[in-house]
Amino acid sequence: MSTPLPNDPAEAIRRIVADIEPGLIEIRRDIHAHPELGFEEVRTSGVVARELEQLGIPHTRGIGKTGVVGLIEGGRPGPVLAIRADMDALPILEKTGLPFASTVEGKMHACGHDIHTTTLLGVATVLKRLAPSLAGTVKLVFQPAEEGIGGMAAMIADGVMDNPKIDLALGFHNQPGMAAGTFGFVRGPVLAASDRFEIVVRGKSGHAAYPHTVVDPIVAAAHLVTQLQTVVSREVDPMHPAVVTVGMLAGGTTHNIVPDSCVVKGTVRTLHKRARDIAQSAIERLCAGLDASMRTKCEVVYRRGVPALVNDDKMLDPTVAAVRAQFGDDAITQRQPQMGGEDFALMADLVPGFQLWVGSSQPGRRDALHNSAYQPDERCIGFGVQALSRAALEILA
Repeated sequence: MSTPLPNDPAEAIRRIVADIEPGLIEIRRDIHAHPELGFEEVRTSGVVARELEQLGIPHTRGIGKTGVVGLIEGGRPGPVLAIRADMDALPILEKTGLPFASTVEGKMHACGHDIHTTTLLGVATVLKRLAPSLAGTVKLVFQPAEEGIGGMAAMIADGVMDNPKIDLALGFHNQPGMAAGTFGFVRGPVLAASDRFEIVVRGKSGHAAYPHTVVDPIVAAAHLVTQLQTVVSREVDPMHPAVVTVGMLAGGTTHNIVPDSCVVKGTVRTLHKRARDIAQSAIERLCAGLDASMRTKCEVVYRRGVPALVNDDKMLDPTVAAVRAQFGDDAITQRQPQMGGEDFALMADLVPGFQLWVGSSQPGRRDALHNSAYQPDERCIGFGVQALSRAALEILA
């Protein structure tokens, strides 16, 4: 059913959301109870396809393995706006005790992607009803495997940016550090490039009682870990935030044997390209220096992940204005960048993009993402639907 846009779009959107919100919460709880990891979202994509079918929205499954893409044609020609939500869960044992808690051992929607999927279904409902008022097309992108596995890259490889060609991209993420009903934005870089490194420090094994006969990779690796701390403190511009963290240091089998090798694994997070290049070069140079000074042979594998997510003012300004028009001036505030990564950055690297932060904390709770007890305030679904729907109306005006 299509509804002409009335003189008061804020009220029209509120009424539609009030009508569909109970059903959206039911969908969210169903998805939450049946979490699926990256590229395993067969059931979830089936729920999405079912809802789009009931709305009369043409859609395609299997984009990026388990992704779903729907299309809403506006009443007049105009640009193609992609709105993206991720669908995958995390390998975490849920400890919320909720009646709709995960029924799958060791898997949980601890990052709120169940919230995201449901929110975009709500946006689909609103925009389908108001489609005659749109000057352009809305491309609904339900993405698999955001949690570090490559879902957006897979969707891009399968042609998500084309047929029709995407001109603008809008993403969103729930934020447990902000109250439900509030929103946040960041100008410029908002989330970090996410890289990882694995260094095998090779030495010469032998008896621990005769250190002069060995090349000790554990001592060398310990030196390397401390040296890596100078990458940020002494090489990267202090005005360009960066993180170099060693998350794993492993080597040896027992107390009296010097092993042949030691493994160092870590991550690098940067908001600016120059800092990213400097960090990689420094890590490789420090390993070469270790070989010269400690007689080791380092094997360095440095893998670049997603780039930094940079918000484009072309998308940011109309979205922020739309949220203020829908909720009032105080509903959205400027925030600080974060050093987490997000593969929506791959889409925003190709077209002007913006990620809106949607407050999701419950009163009296201090939850965090990727936590086994995470319980977002379900009201954030309806608030998110309103904000994104109003933004689409303004952008495609």
